[in-house]
Amino acid sequence: MWFKKLFNRKQLAILILGFASGLPLALTGQSLQAWLTTDGVDISTIGFFTLVGLPYTFKFLWAPLMDRFELPFFGRRKGWLVVTQLGLAASMFLISFFKPSESAQAVALVAVLIAFFSASQDVVIDAYRTDVLDSAERGFGSSLTVFGYRLAMILSGGIAFVWADTASGKGMPWSEIYSIMAVIMIALSSISLFFIPPVPKTSVAPKTNAKNDVIGFFALVIAVFIGYQFTTKLATPFAESVLTPMFPSIEEGKVNPDLKKWADMVSLLMGLAFTVPLAWFASKKAKFETLNISLTNYFSMKGAGSFLALIILYKLGDAFAGSLLTPFLLKGAGYAQAEIGVVNKVFGMWLTIFGAIAGGALMVRIGLYRSLLIFGILQLLSNFGFWYVAVAGKGSMGGFTLPPFDIVIASMKEATNIDWLLLFAVAIENLTGGMGTAAFVAFLMALCNQKFTATQYALLSAFASVGRVWVGPLAGVLVTSIGWPNFFLVSVVMAIPGLWMIVAMRSTIRALEAPVGANLLDD
Repeated sequence: MWFKKLFNRKQLAILILGFASGLPLALTGQSLQAWLTTDGVDISTIGFFTLVGLPYTFKFLWAPLMDRFELPFFGRRKGWLVVTQLGLAASMFLISFFKPSESAQAVALVAVLIAFFSASQDVVIDAYRTDVLDSAERGFGSSLTVFGYRLAMILSGGIAFVWADTASGKGMPWSEIYSIMAVIMIALSSISLFFIPPVPKTSVAPKTNAKNDVIGFFALVIAVFIGYQFTTKLATPFAESVLTPMFPSIEEGKVNPDLKKWADMVSLLMGLAFTVPLAWFASKKAKFETLNISLTNYFSMKGAGSFLALIILYKLGDAFAGSLLTPFLLKGAGYAQAEIGVVNKVFGMWLTIFGAIAGGALMVRIGLYRSLLIFGILQLLSNFGFWYVAVAGKGSMGGFTLPPFDIVIASMKEATNIDWLLLFAVAIENLTGGMGTAAFVAFLMALCNQKFTATQYALLSAFASVGRVWVGPLAGVLVTSIGWPNFFLVSVVMAIPGLWMIVAMRSTIRALEAPVGANLLDD
């Protein structure tokens, strides 16, 4: 039976690792935004706080070291997994000692550290999953990944909201919540050490020059440092001087606040345009073999460049809509933290589970191409839900009262009003998001060469995170100019190019699908 094949020890490990991967993401995303918002940090600063996710974009730079080197005693993949999870726990403890309104820079730096260890953990988990699953198992494996991932985000980005709510929840400080998450991460590192099965013996480190790889990595670090200096010392002043005539001072002697927002964005793009080619040149000159060989291997594949564009565009609409979703629900729509936590995560859990599992099952039946297309269309339509919340407003569809409850991990001291419109919008987003992500994860696994799974999957997932990381500053600036309803309409438009690319690449995507005979549901 396919059910027994799904819930074996290997697939259970995939589920647990999916949970470990999802836990830190909200702590540098929605939960961090809530902490910043309730602590009085302004919306523009919160928008730029999305840049703490930069390690997710650049993780393919150090992924080759995790492909090439194995830590002693633990075995391939497992050693790096335990180390990154303990690093996450330490970083979560560290951030709990700061107050955002007083130490915003320190909070940002530690949040970047959390994102670095989280991105590194993802490198190992993605490589492990790709190593142990064959093509027929990828649909269900990606479903379990999404299931565990979303379940963790329900805890760190949903139940955490209930814990933090002072009116209806426990009124727990966000610093204490981050400490609890650190303890959970320590427990997960123990499970990783003693429970998850080893990767197949065929999964071995590439035989490249270790010395060149280390030198090449440091050459990349130097290139990135030079790029940072270029951005701050040259690009930023240049952008400010060019844009100043477009933003006249509101009051005499005071700089227009919009000038800095747009100048920061322009200088950021200039810095990227300078740093990426420089880093590529440095890796070539320093003979960073594992990186260069794995990238050469990927780009030798038919449609490699088009696949990268599709990876960026497929989730772009969702990323744009979700980049400032928490500030929108808190300030734009006026919902309480507890209501957001219960509706956005706890109530949405069952639909997320159903969406992920149903997405994996349907993908086995209808194939990768049709799954990406159909689920992508559903993702696009789900953004209209939040547009309607912005237009109609809180309470327009009525609601109901959730009585007080205490289930140990979450409790509500007082009855809480639950808005039907919010529940509807979140339900659609959870359902379609689970289905779309399941197909997307399977798509990324299908593109990887097993010899370079850590590096290639890191490269592909880094491109996938471009939308989530880079749209934040644009979203923060744009929403102040066009308002929330138009902001969500723009998110719908941004989802269309990805769907067009899927149709245009139909034959190439279908070539990645598992053989027809390899179908778990036929057993």
